Amino acid sequence: MGVTLSVIGGLWKPLILFHLFAGKKRFMELSRAIPNATQRMLTLQLRELEADGVIVRHAYPQIPPRVEYEISPFGQSLSPILLSLRRWGQHYEDSIEGTALQQPTRDAQRSNACSHT
Repeated sequence: MGVTLSVIGGLWKPLILFHLFAGKKRFMELSRAIPNATQRMLTLQLRELEADGVIVRHAYPQIPPRVEYEISPFGQSLSPILLSLRRWGQHYEDSIEGTALQQPTRDAQRSNACSHT
């Protein structure tokens, strides 16, 4: 488990991978797709994923420079793991929303308690 988390752990790595599963992306495409990630953090996470062999970086010698990222064949093996994580997150989100709809908030409980006195 520790090895898996060291490769795909981090705030932005799973999101980067989800976007790359859809196909090659340039840095700015990823940056726009994940607007809360700073460019520095995105660069660091991409470098780590590349160093771990999960993604491949293609640099094209042209002006202006063009760099694209894609999932490596080895990285493709992460697809079922990430899809499972996404399903779990959706289930969790649905259960939280259901719980929130069924139970009044503490503020509502306090308000109701005060209005009955």
